[in-house]
Formats: sequence, structure tokens, C-alpha cells
Amino acid sequence: METIEKIEQDIIDEFSVYDDWMDKYAYLIEIGTAMPAMEEQYKTEDNLIKGCQSRVWFHAGMQGNLLYFTADSDAIITKGIAGLLVRVFSGQKPEDIAKADLKFIDEIGLTQHLSPTRSNGLLSMVKQIKMYAIAFSAKK
Repeated sequence: METIEKIEQDIIDEFSVYDDWMDKYAYLIEIGTAMPAMEEQYKTEDNLIKGCQSRVWFHAGMQGNLLYFTADSDAIITKGIAGLLVRVFSGQKPEDIAKADLKFIDEIGLTQHLSPTRSNGLLSMVKQIKMYAIAFSAKK
């Protein structure tokens, strides 16, 4: 199993190929488009991320001692951002997720290049993922 830090580094390396932010946005859109569809039963009010301008759903579930996420959004760039977060956190231990520092978000320039509303949405997604992780580690 790859660590959160290793996956973050892979993402930083992938984004470093692009000099232009339009190319990075195009890559985010590709990531969003490639995401598997979320089952409709999980697109509930409970799974909706509060504080996002667009509609974003995150669903979490334990398999063994690892936490897995699915996500979806009605906005394509937001869906790509959600896809990055799913990639980083899915299949990790809840306690590792809860303490992850997510340096990749700043390193790929995401925070500087997102609109304030998208940045708030990103922070809300991260907060929700960490809340899931804390809740699931408490259930052990």
C-alpha cells in the first residue's frame, strides 16, 4: 500500500509537467471525467459537502482497517479536485488520514489558482474527509 505522502508526491510530479494553468485545469477535468460514477443511493443530503458552491458528495466506508471514499460533483473541475482527494485518501488507515498535512494542494498551486469559492469548497472537502476518518477511527 502506498503512503499518503507517496501519492501526494506522485500528484506533484504529474502536475509539474504542466507549465500553464490552463493545462493543469484540463488535467483536473480529465481526472474528474475518469472517476467512476458514484452510486445514486450515496448522493444524499448527508453526503453533500457544506460550503461548496457546486454540489459535491463524498461517501466513506471501511473495508478491513482501511477507509475508502467515493465522490461526485455536478461541476467538472470540482469533480477533478474531489478525484485527487479520493486518490490520496482512499485505501488508507483513518488515523493516517486524520493527521495528513496535504502539502500537495499548495505545491501544485491549487490554492493560488482556485477562485475563493472553490478554495472554500476544497477546504470543506478536506475537513469532511478528516471528520470521516476521526469518526471511523473512534469506532474501532
